[in-house]
Amino acid sequence: MNQEIINQAIANAKTWQEADLSPEINEYIAKGLESLDKDFIESFYQEMAFGTGGMRGIMGVGSNRINIYTLGAATQALAQVILASNKNASVAIAFDSRNNSQFFAEKLADILSANGVRAYIFEAIRPTPQLSFAVREKGCDAGIVITASHNPPEYNGYKVYGSDGCQIVAPFDKTLIDRVRKTSFQEILWDRNEELVTYMGAQEDQEYYDAIKGLSLSQDLVAKFKEEAVVYTGLHGTGAIATKKAMQNWGFNNIIEVAEQGTPDGNFPTVKSPNPEEPEALEMAINLAKEKGVELVMGTDPDSDRVGIAVRDSEGKYILLNGNQTASLLFYYMLENTKFQGNEFIAKTVVTSDILDRIGEHYGIEVVNTLTGFKHIGTAIREREGSKKYIVGGEESYGYLIGDLVRDKDAISSCCMIAEAFVWAKSQGKSLLELLEEVHCKFGFYQESLNALTKKGIDGAQEIKILVENYRNNPMESIAGEKIVSVIDYGSATKKNLLTGEEEKVALPKSNFMQFITERDSKITVRPSGTEPKIKYYISVCEKDFSDYQSTQEKLNQKIQEIKKELGLA
Repeated sequence: MNQEIINQAIANAKTWQEADLSPEINEYIAKGLESLDKDFIESFYQEMAFGTGGMRGIMGVGSNRINIYTLGAATQALAQVILASNKNASVAIAFDSRNNSQFFAEKLADILSANGVRAYIFEAIRPTPQLSFAVREKGCDAGIVITASHNPPEYNGYKVYGSDGCQIVAPFDKTLIDRVRKTSFQEILWDRNEELVTYMGAQEDQEYYDAIKGLSLSQDLVAKFKEEAVVYTGLHGTGAIATKKAMQNWGFNNIIEVAEQGTPDGNFPTVKSPNPEEPEALEMAINLAKEKGVELVMGTDPDSDRVGIAVRDSEGKYILLNGNQTASLLFYYMLENTKFQGNEFIAKTVVTSDILDRIGEHYGIEVVNTLTGFKHIGTAIREREGSKKYIVGGEESYGYLIGDLVRDKDAISSCCMIAEAFVWAKSQGKSLLELLEEVHCKFGFYQESLNALTKKGIDGAQEIKILVENYRNNPMESIAGEKIVSVIDYGSATKKNLLTGEEEKVALPKSNFMQFITERDSKITVRPSGTEPKIKYYISVCEKDFSDYQSTQEKLNQKIQEIKKELGLA
């Protein structure tokens, strides 16, 4: 292991030791400094930093772990930052079903109120998008969610939101982390001021449910199909509390829940991973749908900002749709049923399917492409507020936002709108799969695949860094028989035409990932994850003109396999 990393871990550990936080922590550090084992080094070799999803990591002792001290320093710093511009500042706090989430959230309310900041805290677990909504409704200066989204049970995390309900971005995120690094543990104020702590509950829930119901495009259609059954699972998370209530408030009466996964539990006992992107996560829901004869299955992750769906085909088999396919259906349904005024826009990330660009272009509205991370879509909404009307946005990782009541991806309202799109298709005698085929026939057959290599720990982080640098310094010239014609390096914010040698600037902030585009518009993106120890490969292939749907699908899937093989992913 690199000696510089070991030295940094020792320095950070000694800072903790000098703070004399508790006898137990002191004993752990003393033993660790003696052994310098790998787990100890990884716990202290760096300080938690904000990525695409805030701070997220394994719970435990250390500067590189989630605990009341790393979260406490961040919250003390946040209080100081917002008080500098508003002496009557307030912050909304939500937490999910993960182990220690409520404990952490209550500690943060202690710190905020001790600093003179009013803390609005939910009385029990609530979805992340409801926190975004609450920040806006309460007029708060900031918001905090304690969650690690769909990560394994040993993880937890901390997301910070600005006054617009959007996750913080540069320069505020950098300002905050700089202040965090200057905040000693001795500066953290822990003594709660009860007069400045307000709990939120049923009233705020109903306000959220009523607001998102207003996003419905056709309550008449919902009323006609109100008894249409949908199977839903909350995967032991916040959706188990909120989704059924929200859908019933929207007008859908027949929501069949997976009872075994309806109890919030941070250990997620019935799934390997509470991630709707993983096929196994919806297995119990699909089995229940088979038993009940239900066509549509939906499941949300622990903090309810992502939703995965499965739909029954004509032979009775349940097909899992990926995030790009679900986004295609949502965008198509919403744009097909929206009356445009000429100032609308939709949004997506640069790793999300280009079919969404084609759909937007067809309806003559602006398509905004952003960096990965829904905070960038939230920023795009804020920048256009007052001049452009946002309709819908999405990202390939199963996150969608309907309307701008919330400024983060919202699986609760998305479940409602997916169900509405489902009954809209039924009203035309179509299934969602048939509707997806219609989308492909109109806008081009786009097929995508997301693959990831997990590289844990210090060594893994170094491997990921080297892999990206290799792609940057030795770019691919061809892939699966297709010539690479352009390379986009978001690290330098440049796009190079390999046929002419010309370069142009990319009008996005710099970010460490690469895209390779072929002569047939295939696209391969290589990107380190901002929330997990992974390097992700996004593969997109397309066929603009085709006659036979089934054979074209097989051809595109074969092309994806060829690309995966050449990338060493298959």
